[in-house]
Amino acid sequence: MLLLDLKIQYDHPLKKFGTVLVSRPSGKEAWLAFQPTFSDAQENEEVTVDFSDIAVFTPSWADEFLTPLHSRFPGKVRLINTDNASIEATLATPAKQQPE
Repeated sequence: MLLLDLKIQYDHPLKKFGTVLVSRPSGKEAWLAFQPTFSDAQENEEVTVDFSDIAVFTPSWADEFLTPLHSRFPGKVRLINTDNASIEATLATPAKQQPE
């Protein structure tokens, strides 16, 4: 299982983008920055996205990061620690949370 932790991922912390994840440009930047992390991942691997310590998560950021992640690993993306109101609201937006 590939663990994509929003705090730490193979010494490439997504948290370096902050705990306030907003805007398409920063979501796209995060997605592009994580591409090397996925170079050894198999299409059938599960990817866990951990939202620990994330304060704000907007639909535009999610669209730039989660949408291509779901496309790359269809049905294999697991979202954890999503109990923040901002995260819950964004994930409730249609097409942002794929069924497991």
